[in-house]
Amino acid sequence: MMEGKLLISQMIERAEKLFPKKEVISRTSSGIHRFTYREIGERTRRLASALEKLGVERGDKVATLAWNDHRHLEAYFAVPGMGAVLHTINIRLSPEHILHIINHAEDKVLLVDPMFLPILEAIKDQIPTVRAFIMMTDDDPLPDTTLTPIYSYEELLLEASPNFEFVKDLDEHDPAGMCFTSATTGKPKGVVYSHRGITLHSFSLGLADTGGLSESDVCMPVVPMFHVNAWGLPFAATWFGTTQVMPGQAFTPELLAELITNEKVTITAGVPTIWLGLLKELDSNAEKYDMSSLRTILCGGSAAPMGMIRAFEEKHNIPFVHAYGMTETTPLVTLSRLKSYQEELASEEKLDIRAKQGCVVPGLEIKAINDEGEIEWNGEDMGELLVRGPWIADEYYKDERTVDAFKDGWLHTGDIVTIDEEGNIKITDRTKDLVKSGGEWISTIDLENALMAHDTVFEAAVVGVPHPEWQERPVAAVVLYPDTVVSKEELLEFLKPQFAKWWIPDDIIFMDELPKTSVGKFQKNALREQLQEHLV
Repeated sequence: MMEGKLLISQMIERAEKLFPKKEVISRTSSGIHRFTYREIGERTRRLASALEKLGVERGDKVATLAWNDHRHLEAYFAVPGMGAVLHTINIRLSPEHILHIINHAEDKVLLVDPMFLPILEAIKDQIPTVRAFIMMTDDDPLPDTTLTPIYSYEELLLEASPNFEFVKDLDEHDPAGMCFTSATTGKPKGVVYSHRGITLHSFSLGLADTGGLSESDVCMPVVPMFHVNAWGLPFAATWFGTTQVMPGQAFTPELLAELITNEKVTITAGVPTIWLGLLKELDSNAEKYDMSSLRTILCGGSAAPMGMIRAFEEKHNIPFVHAYGMTETTPLVTLSRLKSYQEELASEEKLDIRAKQGCVVPGLEIKAINDEGEIEWNGEDMGELLVRGPWIADEYYKDERTVDAFKDGWLHTGDIVTIDEEGNIKITDRTKDLVKSGGEWISTIDLENALMAHDTVFEAAVVGVPHPEWQERPVAAVVLYPDTVVSKEELLEFLKPQFAKWWIPDDIIFMDELPKTSVGKFQKNALREQLQEHLV
């Protein structure tokens, strides 16, 4: 067989040649913009040429602080296409963590949305490796700033060559991208993605039993492009010639529903908190929108409540697909689809299967271990999930925590799972979030999903708090839907038939809002502190 390199530049080249008329629809601060892949290809080459003129060389890190729009998409291909490394910075991290990761990555150029100027202005004297700032904006002139040297993205493109040749003598194992974990404790950990890993991961998104992404789709990644490369969708969609809808900054559930309606979106992806908001909007104003084009909502980041899955599918006729992955896995690891013979099961049995995180995708291997060794695939035994494969990281970037997470050729995810006889994994908790009461483990995720199945509960999070006799006990925090009322006693009674007596939370606290991480997950360390103060 021939030895063919797997390089990211091949994706944009294919889009230019085979799908020059297909569109990227981008929402920015000035409105909706439409670009063909021919135009995106030329702009991408101009960006690579401009970065080269600014002194960016192979292996240099070029960072972005940006939303999901066409300029960010162009950076996805221009930077690795010239042999440099794209570092997408999570703009929801604390200023302290942003400072840390810029310096740890040794970023050379920063591509910045103007709204993030205050963050950088506050740390500009503490980021010595950064040599240039490029404003990703429609506005002219540029906003006033103390950053220097400062350049206009659009002016740089006008002055750059549209005929830049992407670098071909790269090794497919060379670094192409970089993300840092969102870090609920400690400093964020860097993960470097290779050309080969991203390419193979993109293949996986096109498989019929995974994302099934194709040229005929209209894909709207709501998951941020600064979070695990928007789950790899911009790479795969460009390669396949898929129409892309980029929702931009400060979107709302109403805006997402409008984009789905107006652009006839067929597949979209995001975390459960996004879909809870959309569901709420559809429940209130279903007559305003046409969701009939939508064939799949991909949901990951944390477990989706079974009640939400049921509501999307039964009330709004929108297929809802659970997936699982993490920054270290590029990210797709498992995806929940019914097997052909499971279609004959009763609706509740099918829903129970699809509420799990699903089977491992082709190309990867999984297993789960506990103190006694590898667990049985019986849907009951719990153990830590281990993953390996060609798009799984094998270390953290210059970080001593590598030794704790990568052992014997496996990534130790820190996620506690069960695996059923069919190979479906179910996340029961993070190792740090499991509640150990009287020597027995309690899954906070199971309790949360059960609470969110109640008609009044919009969000629920469960944490363990210290207990003098039982070591830890579960306590729940809930946010109710507007204009609904329920008592703590009613919710506890709702749970009792579903769980063993010792699983039932000791208390339920009603809150206006639950603390969340930068990627929309419940921030349980912060919640734990709040609840402990409340219970003292």
